[in-house]
Amino acid sequence: MTKLKIKSGDTVRVIAGDHKGQEGKVQKVLVDKQKAIVEGINLVSKHQKPSASNPQGGIQKKEAPIHISNLSLIDKNGETTRVGFKMEGEKKVRFSKKSNELI
Repeated sequence: MTKLKIKSGDTVRVIAGDHKGQEGKVQKVLVDKQKAIVEGINLVSKHQKPSASNPQGGIQKKEAPIHISNLSLIDKNGETTRVGFKMEGEKKVRFSKKSNELI
């Protein structure tokens, strides 16, 4: 299992695909599939049958996962950056390779 450089709560920009250039906050990271669900990006229509919790039914908009390779982390300056790891004492921390600041 590989270590992913994007975590939930990070702000990311889509760098490839149909939603290129859009930005959003990561809601969930699917580690085993190497995908992330980003708020408001890659919306798909899901048809819902009427049920007790949703008596009307209908079509719902829902975020679909995007592959991690199509996302780039945005640092504090609002620029996309690559992520590196380094040790600070006993703790492993992420840092921006562009500005060399801790994330």
